[in-house]
Amino acid sequence: METYVMALDQGTTSSRAILFNRAGGIVSRAQRLFRQIYPQPGWVEHDPMEIWATERQSMAEAVDAAHIDPKCIAAIGITNQRETTVVWDARTGEPVYNAIVWQCRRTAPICDRLRADGLEETVTEKTGLLLDAYFSGTKLRWLLDTVPGLRRRAEAGELRCGTVDSWLIWNLTGGKVHVTDYSNASRTMLFNIHTLTWDADLCRALDIPVCLLPQPVPNCQEFGRVAENIPGLEALAGIPICGSAGDQPAALFGQACFAPGQAKNTYGTGCFTLMNVGNVPVRSKNGLVTSVGWSWKGKTTYALEGSVFNAGSAVQWLRDELGLIQSAPECDRLAGSVPDSGGVVVVPAFTGLGAPYWDMYARGTIVGLTRGTTRAHIARAVLESIAFQVTDLVRAMDEDAPCPITVLRVDGGASVSDIMMQIQADLLRIGVDRPDQVETTAFGAAAMAGLSAGVWSGMEELEGLRRSQCVFRPLRDEAACAADYARWRRAVDRSRNWIENEL
Repeated sequence: METYVMALDQGTTSSRAILFNRAGGIVSRAQRLFRQIYPQPGWVEHDPMEIWATERQSMAEAVDAAHIDPKCIAAIGITNQRETTVVWDARTGEPVYNAIVWQCRRTAPICDRLRADGLEETVTEKTGLLLDAYFSGTKLRWLLDTVPGLRRRAEAGELRCGTVDSWLIWNLTGGKVHVTDYSNASRTMLFNIHTLTWDADLCRALDIPVCLLPQPVPNCQEFGRVAENIPGLEALAGIPICGSAGDQPAALFGQACFAPGQAKNTYGTGCFTLMNVGNVPVRSKNGLVTSVGWSWKGKTTYALEGSVFNAGSAVQWLRDELGLIQSAPECDRLAGSVPDSGGVVVVPAFTGLGAPYWDMYARGTIVGLTRGTTRAHIARAVLESIAFQVTDLVRAMDEDAPCPITVLRVDGGASVSDIMMQIQADLLRIGVDRPDQVETTAFGAAAMAGLSAGVWSGMEELEGLRRSQCVFRPLRDEAACAADYARWRRAVDRSRNWIENEL
């Protein structure tokens, strides 16, 4: 009888469920979009109940589409948008406020105050992170300080909190299990990546009651089982939840980057470049962060990471806000209709700039417009902006890591763009390797769960499942690429100094 593993891929804009077979092939998948909530400029929220409902619906639809006996599903793995923070009632399971999304910048003033108090070095030393509104700790602090009665209820033990992995596991187990995996915990700014525990000093500095937090656990183990009587999931009751990781370490795992020095980039709503640095964390000197990749059989693998806040979301901006395109593929067609961007540079700093700049106050900028600029030039400039931001990350990584990246493995929705992958290879001057199986984030979660459940024997077997679909090599003149990159850096400076440059 065939054995399957289900991956729940809970992302920033949609909830998905994918069934994989032992060969790593996709048997079925389902996806549900959910709302993006923008209460104020720079604020981003999600409805936690909508996240749970859409994930539940996707699971049921994926099973129906596969036409299999649900008893053949050996395990469930979870991967999720990281840093997004949820607080809920421990008794009823009802959220007390919308989820504050990783993109949200509302806590920048809290970060400024903590920095003024001298906390930045402590945060970096213990957590591998930088003091930024991106991470969960200040989001939780804002909720406790702002929502009436929330701090009192938290201190009384009436509430639970967590990132989206914790929220899903809590609901899937019928409120019996409150955990988070090491990779998600390491993105909270409250977790010590050296001891693999919540850090009492940081919790105290951010005024976070430890009783509110989930138990940190390794990525590959049984966390609990699907509860009975979950609407729509009755047929899945009893299936073990055996793997969990944040979306980016899951993609690193799914890309079979099991050896130190191997790296991947995911082109999604944001861009995330991760490099396996082995069993000892590497501290960045160039604006990157260090977090847990995964923990398996008592060994913890760390990753050096750079994050771009706005990548695929820039294409969405062209479609939804500017109305220049009707669909994402149209951006590719427009970009391919012109030989270059005509000197236009777009810096999509809609919610600030991530690594290596970490500028919470930078804003989106377009420079180089002329009367001859067309929407095709702007579309190409948007694709170039994504590749430029990844180039920033890889250059920083090459300076931090003991060995340079020689091939970049790529995945995510926007990696299907041949134009952008070629631009990326030209800028980096290395091969860009796109796998045959682009659902590497979901497969990483499935692989972790399958390892724990015995579906796969080990990492060597998983590594053998990866196949390259195309490797893009540098083709464009190196001097021309260097000139484009220099123009990009000047445009970034404009986006960071927009307040000072106002008339």
